Amino acid sequence: MRDLVILACGDCKRRNYTTTRNKKKQQEKLQIKKYCPFCKTHSLHKETK
Repeated sequence: MRDLVILACGDCKRRNYTTTRNKKKQQEKLQIKKYCPFCKTHSLHKETK
């Protein structure tokens, strides 16, 4: 049931993290505030394809 998703930084658009989510329970795209090692700041990471 859980699918693998890739999280990309909202500032530099680099793909930094992977995580899983249940697509049946959570319909909208995942957004998490995480640390970006390239920007060296905490920024909003959004789900990409």
